[in-house]
Amino acid sequence: MLARSRTLPSRIYQGVIEERKDSRHYMELEPLPKIRTETKPLTIQSKSLDDDGRVKRTGTFWTATAHIITAVIGSGVLSLSWAIAQLGWAVGPVVLLLFALVNLYTSTLLTQCYRTDDSVTGPRNYTYTDAVKSILGGKKFKICGVIQYVNLFGVAIGYTIAASVSMMAIKRSNCYHESHGNDPCHMSSNVYMIAFGIAEVILSQIPDFDQVWWLSIVAAIMSFTYSGVGLGLGVAKVAENKTFHGRLMGISIGTVTAAGTVTGTQKIWRSLQALGAMAFAYSFSIILIEIQDTLKSPPAEHKTMKKATMLSIMVTTIFYILCGSMGYAAFGDHVPGNLLTGFGFYNPYWLLDIANFAIVVHLVGAYQVFSQPFFAFVEKWSASKWPKNKFVTAEYDIPIPCIGVYKLNLFRLVWRTIFVLLTTLIAMLLPFFNDVVGLLGAFGFWPLTVYFPIDMYISQKKIRKWTNRWLGLQILSGCCLIISILAAVGSIAGVVLDLKTYKPFKTSY
Repeated sequence: MLARSRTLPSRIYQGVIEERKDSRHYMELEPLPKIRTETKPLTIQSKSLDDDGRVKRTGTFWTATAHIITAVIGSGVLSLSWAIAQLGWAVGPVVLLLFALVNLYTSTLLTQCYRTDDSVTGPRNYTYTDAVKSILGGKKFKICGVIQYVNLFGVAIGYTIAASVSMMAIKRSNCYHESHGNDPCHMSSNVYMIAFGIAEVILSQIPDFDQVWWLSIVAAIMSFTYSGVGLGLGVAKVAENKTFHGRLMGISIGTVTAAGTVTGTQKIWRSLQALGAMAFAYSFSIILIEIQDTLKSPPAEHKTMKKATMLSIMVTTIFYILCGSMGYAAFGDHVPGNLLTGFGFYNPYWLLDIANFAIVVHLVGAYQVFSQPFFAFVEKWSASKWPKNKFVTAEYDIPIPCIGVYKLNLFRLVWRTIFVLLTTLIAMLLPFFNDVVGLLGAFGFWPLTVYFPIDMYISQKKIRKWTNRWLGLQILSGCCLIISILAAVGSIAGVVLDLKTYKPFKTSY
C-alpha cells in the first residue's frame, strides 16, 4: 500500500538494478532467487542498499513513535469527553483502557508480520495488504484491500471535517468575544473545508512517505499542544465548579441537549456510537506496516516497532483518559461533541485559538500520513498497468529555489488532486463530526485492527487449531466483531437522525 520512493515505477531484474538511485517501489519487485552463501558482499551498492535492493532505510525508534502519535492522537481525542459522557464514570474510562490494550496487543502481533516466515530475515512486506497477501493469500488480500482503502478514504473525510470545525471555532471564539456573548456567531464550514483542501492538494504532491517525517514530528508536537490545552481547561473548569460533574452510568434519559431531549432509544444509540468514537481514537494499525518499513536495521524492525508502539499507546492513552475524564467532569451531561470547538469553554479565547490552530496543523500532517498509502497503491497499480505511458511514468525536473529539484509527475499531480477534491466535497455534503468518527471507528476496528493481525499471526507462527492460544485469539476476535457491529448500528442511527434536519451545503454551526 504505502510506497517508499521519490521516483516512478521500475522493475528490478536479476543482476540488473536501474541506474536511478532513488527508484524503490511503486511496482512490485520481481522475486530474486534465494542464494545461500557465507561470503560477504563486496559491492559498493551494499553500503547504500538494504537487503531487498532498495535504498537504505533511515527511520528510528523516535521517528516511528512520532508517526504513530501523529496517526493516533487526531480528531478522535476531541470526542472522547462526549463518548465517556454517554457511558458514564463506571464504564467509560474502563472501555477506553480496554480499547488501548486490544490495540497494543494486536499491533504487537502485526509487527511480527512485516517479514514473512521469519521476523528477522524473511522477505519484507512493504504494506499492510502485502503482508495479508503473502501470509493469508489472494482472496483475503482483496477483501482487506477494499476495507483498508475505503477506511483511509473515510479518515481523510473525517479529518477534513474536524479541521474545518477547528478553523471555524477560531473565528467563532473571536466573534463571541468581540460581541461579549450577544452574537451566536453562526457560520458555514464550507469555506474552511475548501481552504483545508487547497493546503492538502499542495502537500499531497510530496511523492513519498519517508519524505514527510518532519511533518509527522511537527504534527505530534501540535497534538500534545491541543491535548494539553484541553486537559488544562478541563482541570481549571473543575476547579472553578469545585465539584466533579457526571453520572455513574452516563447521560440520563430526559436530559435536554443541543440535539434535543435524550430518549431511551437515543440513550442506547449514543452509547453504541461512543464505542465507535473510542475505536476511532486508536485507528492506526492500517498504516503500522508502512511505518515499520521506514525503520533501519539492525536492530530487527519488529523489535524497534514494538517499543515504539508500546510507548506511543501508553502516552496517548494517558492523554485520552485525562482529557476525556476532565472534560466530562467539567461539563457532565452537557459536554460538547467536540471539546475545543463546541463552545464548552469560552475563555481564555486566545488559548482556545492556539489549541484549535494546533489541531489544524496536526490534522494537516495526519491527513498526509493516512493518505500517502492510498496514493502509493493507485500509482503502483497504474504504473504496472501502463508501464509505457508517459503520462503515468514520466518525470520532469522542476528547480525550486532554496529547496532543490522537484520531480513532477503528471499522473501523480492529477490523481492526488482528484482525491483531495473528492474528500473535501463529501465532507461538505456530510459534515457530521461525531457520526462520521463513530462510523469510521466501527468500520475499521474489527477487520483491520483485530481480525487480519490475529489471522496473520496465527498463520505466521503456525498455531494449531483448537489449542488454548488459538481459542483465546478467536474469542478476542469474536468479541471485537460484536463491538464493531454494535458501534456501527449506533453511528448509522446518529446519521439518520442528523439527516432529518440537514440541508446539503447549507449546514451552519
